[in-house]
Amino acid sequence: MSAAFYGFLFFFCLQTSAVRAELKHPENLTMITLNTNYTLTWDWDQSSSESAAVNFTTQYVAKFRLRSKKSLVWITACEKTSHRSCDLTKFSLYFLGIYVLRVQANVNGNVSAWVQKEFCPDEDADLGPPNKVDLSPAGSDLDIFISDPVTSTNNSMKENHPELYYHIVYWERSAGQQAVGTQTLDSSANIVTLPNLRPWTWYCVRVQSCYDFYNKKSIFSSPHCMQTEGATPWWQILVYFLLSLGTVFLVMLLSLSSGFWCYKTLKETWFPSVLLPTPFQYLRDDIPRLLSPQSDSELLCDKVTIEPPFLNIHVLPPEAVPAPLSGLQPDSRHSRQDSSGSGDSGVYSTGGSSSLRQPNSIHSSTLAKVFDLVHVKMEDMAPALKAQHVNEDVVDMCV
Repeated sequence: MSAAFYGFLFFFCLQTSAVRAELKHPENLTMITLNTNYTLTWDWDQSSSESAAVNFTTQYVAKFRLRSKKSLVWITACEKTSHRSCDLTKFSLYFLGIYVLRVQANVNGNVSAWVQKEFCPDEDADLGPPNKVDLSPAGSDLDIFISDPVTSTNNSMKENHPELYYHIVYWERSAGQQAVGTQTLDSSANIVTLPNLRPWTWYCVRVQSCYDFYNKKSIFSSPHCMQTEGATPWWQILVYFLLSLGTVFLVMLLSLSSGFWCYKTLKETWFPSVLLPTPFQYLRDDIPRLLSPQSDSELLCDKVTIEPPFLNIHVLPPEAVPAPLSGLQPDSRHSRQDSSGSGDSGVYSTGGSSSLRQPNSIHSSTLAKVFDLVHVKMEDMAPALKAQHVNEDVVDMCV
């Protein structure tokens, strides 16, 4: 009984080993690389697993660790993935190191044998083109600004390849977009000047990264085209001068027009051609004085009383008296009437007797003419004295 059991167990182990041996392993392990970006890919024969789901496991180890069997530890990069690739970029493999990579298939618990591949980034990783290429005219020449290819951490690849240089190809672009006179130039600098170019001509440039130790060459960058410059022709200078002159003329014309318009507007506002009525004119003239600050020397107004002038009447000599006055007494006199006197006035005779003589009608008319003459003389003496009477003898004057 025991012999039969052991025989059955042995037969079952043989069957299991046969099934495991029948499961194929992944094939054609390939590294897809660019600078420090690494991806391991492989092929798989789907017919070996029929309709069952398959997954894969990827591991790696530094090659020098294989010498020590006891301390050997494989690092799992991708475990039980259905993809036929595994990205190793995130593991930051040492650029100058040598690694061993292996992949195993798993179908319903049945696993295939491991398949291995060696990988050295310094030797096997592909070199990428420049990260960026720019052109700038420098007279009749062209300046090329080249940015280094970068690693997965955005560092320059010159840190890993100190002897990296650039292979530059440039040509003159014709009217039909055809390359004419292709030339090449090698330089390790990031700024390169292309000499001996024709002025006012279009040139196209593309750049390739190179590393000669392992004979690495990247693909070329996309073509960049730019026109060179040169001496400015005389007709172009003339056009620029005329345009500048016209612009200055227009600016000056607009400035003068604006200034004249402002002047005309202010003049019509403060000095209109149609005068306002007299009351409004006084109001307009007083507005600036009311709004302006007054100093200590401001004119003060007060009431001034003006007394009427005294009237002195003198008796004319007989030879100066007109004919109508010849009937008057030569010694008749009129006394002046002052503000402090009694107010009486009379005509006294030479004999010393005092008697009031009534003037006849001829005397009255003659005296009226005399007073008219005196009144005219007073107006001639003070023609500028014009004042508005307030309460008979009080006028307003400014001092």
